[in-house]
Amino acid sequence: MDNHPIGVFDSGVGGTSIWKEINALLPHEDTIYLADSRNAPYGERTKEEIVQLSIKNTEFLLGKGCKLIVVACNTATTNAIDYLRAQYQVPFIGIEPAIKPAALQSKSKKVGVLATKGTLSSLLFHSTVGNLTEGIRIYEQVGTGLVPLIESGKANSPETKALLETYLHPMVTAGIDYLVLGCTHYPYLIPLLKEILPAHVQIIDSGEAVARQTKAILEKNELLSNSINLGTHHFITNADVEILKGFFTDGGASLRITYQDF
Repeated sequence: MDNHPIGVFDSGVGGTSIWKEINALLPHEDTIYLADSRNAPYGERTKEEIVQLSIKNTEFLLGKGCKLIVVACNTATTNAIDYLRAQYQVPFIGIEPAIKPAALQSKSKKVGVLATKGTLSSLLFHSTVGNLTEGIRIYEQVGTGLVPLIESGKANSPETKALLETYLHPMVTAGIDYLVLGCTHYPYLIPLLKEILPAHVQIIDSGEAVARQTKAILEKNELLSNSINLGTHHFITNADVEILKGFFTDGGASLRITYQDF
């Protein structure tokens, strides 16, 4: 048993969608969440920049004593997690678009993927698609502009809806019956997505699967907390604290959000 915190990092607030699933499944674990909003979106950066930012975030969390690190960013996972696993001793949990369940369940054999440029252009994404989607047509769409809107607290704005309509219309016309969200920011768009998409189109994200994998790796490595109390949670951002606070309607005394220049 190990009562050190779980570390989570993302290029901003999007990974809180993953954190919420982890906290729901593992309520006795302490966590430290690092929101690198100043450098968002990672999806528009080069692979070298993404790796360096991921190293910075990892070393920050290791300095806080984290026992496991969740790379709660699709772009950082696809571009940097192999390097991180080779360089550091702690377990890493990555985020990949949930293409497999969509491909297995699709009746139209047409699946849409909404993701960042950094994810869709990565070798890991293309190898995953190639291995899992025989007989399935994949419609890829870069969600340019969506992450900055979410980061500025405009996930439900008319501007965001207009962008989504532009991005989704070709997929809907093509006949997709599943939409895979390939960025941890995008679950915050689900209310708008449901307004735009036909009722039969199913939306899939990776949150629950990542939480289950986090629990499994903690158990395998005998790192689960043995605390009987609910965990405490520290969220650290290098941008606007109020934006991050807006993603939590109730955190109670166990949830602390602070600014730090990192």
